[in-house]
Amino acid sequence: MLSIFDGLRDITTLSTTIRMLIAVILGGAIGMERSYKNRPAGFRTHILVCVGACIASMTGIYLYLNMHLPTDISRMGAQIVSGLGFIGGGTIIVINNKKIKGLTTAAGLWACGIIGLAIGAGFYEGAILGTALILITETLFAYLGSKISHNSAFQILLQYNEKNALNIVMRYCKDKRMVISNLAATGKRDDVMSVYSVILTVRPREKVDHDRIADHINEIPGVTSVEILT
Repeated sequence: MLSIFDGLRDITTLSTTIRMLIAVILGGAIGMERSYKNRPAGFRTHILVCVGACIASMTGIYLYLNMHLPTDISRMGAQIVSGLGFIGGGTIIVINNKKIKGLTTAAGLWACGIIGLAIGAGFYEGAILGTALILITETLFAYLGSKISHNSAFQILLQYNEKNALNIVMRYCKDKRMVISNLAATGKRDDVMSVYSVILTVRPREKVDHDRIADHINEIPGVTSVEILT
């Protein structure tokens, strides 16, 4: 541990003030990055989470060391860790094509709360290093992550009049290493026969040609029409 922080590890008025200020600085540093990217939880939210966690951590220590109460000094911190899940859950939304957005912000809020707990406990070195690593993860690693190629999910709008046609289409998707993540089926009847309509949401594991997939499915007996929705 760094000796420069040794005088600030006890719960005193000076150390309490400094811990609060450090919580504001470190929480604000993480929040500024989120605000810059226009995320739902930004500058003020991260500061509040970090400061609140810092107060909770110091309160547990104060009750045990100063008030001499028979309490577990880690109990309040444990409640903060679990309680932050509710705040983080509010930043997670599902957008078009069932893509999930806000997971990084939610994880950042949770990590920001942990940093606040570390500050309140006097573990300044871990809090500062953790903040630096979080900022690196949210900036540099975000750029590196965008360079990783991935295959986006798409939907197959299928209409058929033979029930076995759907099984053949699903087998075809499996053979082409495409995972079916959702299936929504509806039925309709015209004047001649029953026509079934299905929307398959699939995620390919490798690059695929949508036109070739549509052409192949069109040739399956019983399929009346097929459309690829991206």
